[in-house]
Amino acid sequence: MWAVQRLQRSCAVVAVNARPGTEAEALARTENLRVLHDVAGDAAGPLSGVKVGLLWARELGARAIAVSPCDVPLLPDDLFARLIEAAGSGASMAETVEGHQPLCAVWPVSALEKVTQALEGGAHPATWRMLDSLGATRVRFPDAAAFANVNTRADLEAIAARLPPV
Repeated sequence: MWAVQRLQRSCAVVAVNARPGTEAEALARTENLRVLHDVAGDAAGPLSGVKVGLLWARELGARAIAVSPCDVPLLPDDLFARLIEAAGSGASMAETVEGHQPLCAVWPVSALEKVTQALEGGAHPATWRMLDSLGATRVRFPDAAAFANVNTRADLEAIAARLPPV
């Protein structure tokens, strides 16, 4: 829920991209969040989630989406405010000394056609390459550790002292 709460501070509406029948889908539904499933035939991966998010945003009449990984609880509080401002009418992505962080990004709805074409035939190009092809502005964040993934209990224990209160 870290990702949802962070997005809710900067976005009018939040949805969750989850595979059908997963714990993530169930949790999103208990929180009354819109759940988006990847388009049938698209390769599994983050760009497919971006595509379905862009489809949803277009349906809502939105101009852009902000995306966040669900397993990165220490993201900066100002992450999406800065990314949205930097994107303007285009795209933006976070960057640290360790490199680009393309799962923390803003995508214009106008990118939908390009993303759809990139996913044709089961392809799944790197998300950062798609953002670069859109001319995404890179927004530098000084704390690379704030972008650390939590995939195991050991990972969670390693960052427990830095976690925000629930």
